[in-house]
Amino acid sequence: MNLLEIDCPRCGSAVLARFYGPCDDCRTELRATQGVEARVVAATDYEPKMNVTPNAVATKD
Repeated sequence: MNLLEIDCPRCGSAVLARFYGPCDDCRTELRATQGVEARVVAATDYEPKMNVTPNAVATKD
């Protein structure tokens, strides 16, 4: 595994990391302050707009 020597884009400290991004300390702080719990979102059924008409091929007998 190759580690890159980068500067954390958030705090500016030099760190060794696998990918570019916030350092471990910044990631931990961001998860604690900005993270939210996952929630279930109720999705509604798709209803086409009134101005949408079916195409001729789909309605052909």
